Amino acid sequence: MADLVIDCACCLLRPFRMEDAASLVRHANNPKIAARVRDRFPHPYTLENARQFLAGVGHRNPDKQEFSLAIEVDGAAVGGIGIIRGIDIERVSAELGYWLGEEYWGRGIVSAAIRKFAPWVMERYSLTRLHADCFTDNPASSRVLEKAGFTRESTMRRAAIKLGEIKDMHVYVMLR
Repeated sequence: MADLVIDCACCLLRPFRMEDAASLVRHANNPKIAARVRDRFPHPYTLENARQFLAGVGHRNPDKQEFSLAIEVDGAAVGGIGIIRGIDIERVSAELGYWLGEEYWGRGIVSAAIRKFAPWVMERYSLTRLHADCFTDNPASSRVLEKAGFTRESTMRRAAIKLGEIKDMHVYVMLR
């Protein structure tokens, strides 16, 4: 897996490396990113957070429940994309997640990454379904998923809490 590289034209998807730590801190330590992702994504995002993530990242053991790759632009890891695989009866499904440093927003990078990553990861893990959840007040993420070929399946009302606010979430799906 160390030699895995997926060329998305505007970016590369590749395994995270320990030397990505400083770049991760530079791009991930942003309250705008933290406000749009799961609470397990820390804010502030410190060098220690980056080192802990890189020490345990799922690309080193592709059979783990979680698998992720770096989004590289201009030689630097500026984001990430990955899945959390379902278990038991949901083992044919996975949740897709992603983030990108703010200075790269609006360039089509994440849509391009998802278009290449989604079919690849579905084949790799014999998945029949990928889903991605996004807050309804994050229309940019909805557009990213739609541009990448996902379809809005539903809206989960009052399904999440972020920064003390109860939020609705859209569920986007790609079927194989």
